[in-house]
Amino acid sequence: MSANPLWDISRALGVAKLFHLLCGVREACVTPFLTLYLRQLGLAAPWVGILMGTKHLIAAFWAPICAILAKNYQKQRTLLIGSLLCSVGASLLMVLVPLADKNRVHLSCNGSSSVTSTDALLGVTLPVNITSAQEPASSHPAKRTGEVEVPSFRKPPGESDQETFGDLHSYLALSVEGARTTSQVLLHPDTSGLKGHPWEVTFELVKTSLPLLAAGKGPGNPANLSGTQGKPWAFDLSLEGLRWIFILSLGSMAFWELLTAPLEQVADDILYEYLDFVDATDRYRSLSVWRLLGMSAGVCGIAALVGQLDCFLMTSGPRGVVHFYGYSVVSILALLVSIAFPIPIYQLWEPSYKSVKALSIVGGDPRLILLASTVVLIGAIISTIQNFLFWHMKDHGSSELVMGFSVALSLLGEILLHLFKTTLLRKLSRAGLVGLGLGCLAGQLLYYSFLWSWWSVLPVQILSAISNRALWWAVEASIEDLTTPRMERALSALFRGHFHGSGCSLGSFVGGFVVMRFSLAVLYQACCVVLLLWLAFFLSIQRRLPQERKIKYSRLLFIEMSDTSDSEQVTEWDWLVKAMKEEPD
Repeated sequence: MSANPLWDISRALGVAKLFHLLCGVREACVTPFLTLYLRQLGLAAPWVGILMGTKHLIAAFWAPICAILAKNYQKQRTLLIGSLLCSVGASLLMVLVPLADKNRVHLSCNGSSSVTSTDALLGVTLPVNITSAQEPASSHPAKRTGEVEVPSFRKPPGESDQETFGDLHSYLALSVEGARTTSQVLLHPDTSGLKGHPWEVTFELVKTSLPLLAAGKGPGNPANLSGTQGKPWAFDLSLEGLRWIFILSLGSMAFWELLTAPLEQVADDILYEYLDFVDATDRYRSLSVWRLLGMSAGVCGIAALVGQLDCFLMTSGPRGVVHFYGYSVVSILALLVSIAFPIPIYQLWEPSYKSVKALSIVGGDPRLILLASTVVLIGAIISTIQNFLFWHMKDHGSSELVMGFSVALSLLGEILLHLFKTTLLRKLSRAGLVGLGLGCLAGQLLYYSFLWSWWSVLPVQILSAISNRALWWAVEASIEDLTTPRMERALSALFRGHFHGSGCSLGSFVGGFVVMRFSLAVLYQACCVVLLLWLAFFLSIQRRLPQERKIKYSRLLFIEMSDTSDSEQVTEWDWLVKAMKEEPD
């Protein structure tokens, strides 16, 4: 069959591997760093949560609709090429969204630093001159470019140095009161290396950000900052500007997601139908490793390029525009490969109501209901990690290269775990593997809440191989055991698309407000507690549910070999034959 050029399996698999590799690189260029970019635009956590929740919601329900339409009208290749081509321009719309702070000066290429009011820039120093009553004013160091000078504090006679530092800390803290952030504004005094200038103190600004709503009465709200001109830490931001930034970001991301969401599902459906027609579907599942390889290479590569090219490409905008340019370049490469993507000439007809039937199967099986609820919860919790873990790392001094390396570690762990997939599924029960994945995810969340340094997230990333990959293996294996014949893919798409996507959307909407109200550490600790409670509930109720029936293929083989397939007694004895008879045409 491989001699026929229309059904060249080796060539089709080679093109599919390259396409999945490029799609992995393409996704890694932007997706992990998107919320970090939105934060640098000036958007607070709740706004970012709404944007990401909308993105997940569109992907969950728009992608299946496009896949069905493309198949019914036989426009699958057109959709692939059109999606890749349009996503090149749609991704660049995000670069056009303006900054919240028009007067913001960036970290320039020569290493000079500046203060920003919209994100957490570590290592920003504020020269504070505390002058003794006996010290002449001429001994003050000259004001340096790119730094904000805080008015001098004179130590009155009889006041201790400790009291002076306390007054200064209170002054600076009150100047930014009301600016609700993902964590508190911290000012750390540093007196090391200041010999000869005992009253010159350098303070480090750890975090500032914008409030969610500017209509409140807090003095840090943009609507109440109009009268702060000429004062330290005065932010010249308007409510109208913040609204426009949010609206433009929402429109750009929604349009972008509408174009890119159907790509993965349509490509998977095309390839599976191609391999199914030539009876080679056993080689389909190995392709997911190529996407993981592409993502691990892309996330490290783009993070390394950001530090080198950001200043060269744009000095007046937010850091991170390289992510979108890289995404566009890789999309063009994937577009060229998609021209040769294998398309089945003779497509098998399948009913378009399979999604509805899959939903009815889930509603009629308590085990699938429990599994679907677990997948929704996993999606909600995973979204908090995807949306805000990089914020947490940024607050502890991590660079984008470290962030990319942390993602690559988890992806490489998933690739290595593929070697033990058969062993895990054979040694552990389905419920046991789900419980192991939930336990590892809870441990990760608890660890994330206690990060202490820029590198501290790296050791725990290896657990993602179990909390993500092994967990989904258990879910897919349970689906294969519990569903009826010819419904495995429809049910798997329902779990990965609708249930997991809806959970991610819900987690994004709720997580942003939790971060604003409390902190990232509290969010992760709360998710850990919820996950442990659900794990206990899952294991306890799993034992009370009826055991699933195993498919005995050996019985069908025995029937065929003994030539007793027309025996009425044997047919009634094998429940699988009855299930296949009841399956509608």
